[in-house]
This record gives sequence, C-alpha cells and structure tokens, in this order.
Amino acid sequence: MSDSDDEYLHTSSDGMTRCSWGSDPADYRRYHDEEWGRPVTNDFRLFEKICLEGFQSGLSWLTILRKRENFRKAFAGFAFDKVAGFDEEDVSRLLHDKGIIRHRGKIEATINNAGRALELVNEFGSLAAYIWEWEPGSTEPHAGKDDREHLIPSVTKTSLALSKDLKKRGWKFFGPTTAYAFMQAMGMVNDHREGCAMRDEIELLRSKFVRPQK
Repeated sequence: MSDSDDEYLHTSSDGMTRCSWGSDPADYRRYHDEEWGRPVTNDFRLFEKICLEGFQSGLSWLTILRKRENFRKAFAGFAFDKVAGFDEEDVSRLLHDKGIIRHRGKIEATINNAGRALELVNEFGSLAAYIWEWEPGSTEPHAGKDDREHLIPSVTKTSLALSKDLKKRGWKFFGPTTAYAFMQAMGMVNDHREGCAMRDEIELLRSKFVRPQK
C-alpha cells in the first residue's frame, strides 16, 4: 500500500489515486476512469444501465461488466424500441444464452421496461429528458441512518422518489438502491471520492453539461 491509500482511496501502480473500488482489476479501472460519473444523455445507454443494474442485483458489478458485450448482443444493443417487441421465443432464446445472466424474471422485466421506456419517450420527448428531471441538488442528504461525511449513500431521497415513480409507471427491478447506483454511474451526481484523480474532471464535465429538456 502507498502512503495515500486509505479505506476509500488507492494509489495504483500507474501512480494515479482512485476510488478504492476502481483501482483493480483492470476492468474496474477502465470503467472508473472512462465511464463512471460522466453525464449521459443517450437514451439507449441510459436504458442499458437501468437494465444492467437490475441484472446485477445479488451479483457483483464486475460479473455484469465482463458480460456487458454479450448483453448488448442479446438485447439488440438495448435499443428499447426493438426490445419492446421481444416475444416468448426471444425469452426462450435468452434463457439459453450462456453469455448473459439467465434469470427469467430479469429478462422479462427488461422487455417490460422497454415498453415503459417508449411511453416515457412519448410523454417527455426522450428517456433522457425524464431521467435528468431527477437530478438531485448538491446538498441533498441521503436517506440512510448514518450520514457521516465520509460515507457515500446507497439510497437517497431522490433515488427513493425516482424508484417509486418508475414503479407507478410499471417498471420492474428498479428499487431505490439500484436507482442511486444508476444515478452515480450516469453522472447525475459526482461520487468520486475527494482525492480521486477523476473527481475534478467529472465536476468540470458536469459544470459544462447541457441538461436535456422536455
């Protein structure tokens, strides 16, 4: 360990200090540096992340990350206009696909959610316009019992509200913890640790980011 290592930060062999979770293995490092926390407006990427967070439930994110290309092939690149048309034959195909997580409930939820995503597009103009309406304020306290400054929440008031709203709209496998993980990954908050080399870069991206409008 280097002198800068602590429970939340780690300095890797390349000399860069990162959030501890994003240091190793290399899959996590790339994801941490190149994706996590960068604002996203592409509807298909947003839908992909919602779905993959659902598949991740009960598993490690590394498992999903390493299967992501297989998921993209299996679910038509997460183009929800296509996925919404999947039928029982597609469900059977996916249940036999060893490259993904073969969980019927999660597969059927993805197909269901594709239809619900189309409804949001019809109402808001894009999935992104709906999602970014839920960007929280910078000082939002999290909804957990322990709000010490060094802790990053797993649930917030906004993630609870977003999950509740999507549930009312018929979405499945998108609870408040999943919702907050999604918000972190898609750049709706900047949860890179103080001292992480990526934090300032993400903060600059967010400051220049043009939020989608309805």
